[in-house]
Amino acid sequence: MKNSVQKFGKFLSAMVMPNIGAFIAWGFITALFIEKGWFPNPRLETLVTPMLSYLIPILIAFQGGKMVGGDRGGIMGAIATVGVICGSDQTMLIGAMLMGPVGGLVIKYFDKAVEGKIPAGFEMLVNNFSVGILGMILAIIGYYLIGPVMAGILAFLTAGVSILVQNKLLPFVAIFIEPAKVLFLNNAINHGIFTPIGAEQAAEAGKSIMYMLEANPGPGLGVLLAYWAFAKDKTTKSSAPGAVIIHFLGGIHEIYFPYILMNPVIIIAPIVASIVTIFFYTITGAGLVGPASPGSIIAFLAVAPKGETLIVLGGVLIATVISFLVASPIVKMAGEKNLNEATEKMKDMKAEAKGLARTTGEIKKIVFACDAGMGSSAMGATKFRNRIAPLNLGITVINTSVDNVPNDTDVVVCQTVLQDRAKASAPQAQLITIGNFLADPNLDALYASLEEKASGKSETVATTEDKVDNASDNVKSGIMVKEGIKTGLKSVSKEEAIKEAGKLLNELGYVNENYIPSMIERENTVSTYMGFGVAIPHGTSSAKNEVKKTGIVLLQYPDGVDFGDEKAYLIFGIAGIGDEHLDLLAKIGGVIEDEANIEKLKNAKTPEEILEMFK
Repeated sequence: MKNSVQKFGKFLSAMVMPNIGAFIAWGFITALFIEKGWFPNPRLETLVTPMLSYLIPILIAFQGGKMVGGDRGGIMGAIATVGVICGSDQTMLIGAMLMGPVGGLVIKYFDKAVEGKIPAGFEMLVNNFSVGILGMILAIIGYYLIGPVMAGILAFLTAGVSILVQNKLLPFVAIFIEPAKVLFLNNAINHGIFTPIGAEQAAEAGKSIMYMLEANPGPGLGVLLAYWAFAKDKTTKSSAPGAVIIHFLGGIHEIYFPYILMNPVIIIAPIVASIVTIFFYTITGAGLVGPASPGSIIAFLAVAPKGETLIVLGGVLIATVISFLVASPIVKMAGEKNLNEATEKMKDMKAEAKGLARTTGEIKKIVFACDAGMGSSAMGATKFRNRIAPLNLGITVINTSVDNVPNDTDVVVCQTVLQDRAKASAPQAQLITIGNFLADPNLDALYASLEEKASGKSETVATTEDKVDNASDNVKSGIMVKEGIKTGLKSVSKEEAIKEAGKLLNELGYVNENYIPSMIERENTVSTYMGFGVAIPHGTSSAKNEVKKTGIVLLQYPDGVDFGDEKAYLIFGIAGIGDEHLDLLAKIGGVIEDEANIEKLKNAKTPEEILEMFK
């Protein structure tokens, strides 16, 4: 249950957080130019309603649709959300959070249904009209059905908040908010409920207390000050001043979570502080004009309404003092609990909140990742899979795009230029960077560590994932054909060789002509040279729509083509849909593992000789 809520919260956060800048822009315009703002301006005030009613919901919907269905999903989500907006008088942030992902999901399933069934030359027509027609249908459904339903839900939630405020019960939401922050459940509450309700209230009253419930830096500041003053563990005590600056001025609330996790009883301090502060804000009628993100004192005060800055600041001060007073005796009695252990515990919890598994000493899955997950990583994975198979460690070795590394990955292998993207895609995994996928000292070091591990596990049954060798079937089905193999070519530049491979793919009907520039772009990003005199140029992930069907071509250059400091004698041009080409790539990887086979391929005189080696 907790994991489901965490994943839901992460999904909501991923929709809203990239658009926080739009919320802040709207908040500033509201604070400055409305009738009761700092600098009233009737003309600039006209920006307020369109931004809240149209811009922000559409941005959120586009982000949500893109997360599910790529760029086309984002467009679908935006179109569908316009219907929801026009079908209600309420601000449709919640409606956007629903229709965005729904739009992405619809186009995702449509694309899967028509994959491989669109006649050549009609791809752009089908792609554009499918978004237009399906988007129109969703917009109509949104107008007549979803809009009124979402308006009813929002009215119900807003009424519930009003009842809590009228009965002085709103402060008690702190009992849920503060523990949720430490457990990383706050995104589901904050971005799923507080922000939409806050936007609705701010549109009517010019401010909302909902923006203050979770972002107040005071409760966390009091905890950190207590540790700074009274912690007995020297490491913890000395780290607290830096944490104060990061939390209070930088707005990174996560910095104080380890200090609570090392002694969970301290959670009482921010809970009590928040209850008292929310009560103070309730009786003074305080609120913010927009979300304070990040939750620093600077952002908090920046969105304070005109004439209420001291009230807002007073609430932060109250929260800090109460949190400090409650936390101090608990810290004094705590003994020398270690911050490092608590930090590790927090990392485990944060990883769990993101649906990730923390890396342990036991490796179960290794992922070879390249830009598109099409060629180089597939061959590298095959070679390494075969290399470790005799060790019987039961390790799964697969390949994928660097931006789509699975959450259960233990080790990611990628080229150095892709390491930042790999870290973002799989923060939980150990990262190994290499020069090429076939021969690299770091791969040798990884193998050596696995070999050492295997020495004590000789009885382990191998469960290493492997592909069924259907290379012969792939050759027969036209993925690799005689007309796609050129021998005895004269040496040219790397760019010309890649273009020749792309032209051949195009001539044989595997790709559109626009695929060729993407092959050059891919090479400029990171080299497709594999080692052993082999290169595997292919397009970028963004050019997959230019692929008509899966195909592989081979250009043989007996005198070689310069790929940086290396020479490629065999250039395999690749275009793949799904995993159709992976069996043949696995076969290619197996063939070129043997230097004798590479020599045969380099010296072959006819396409038939080469084709026979891959059957």
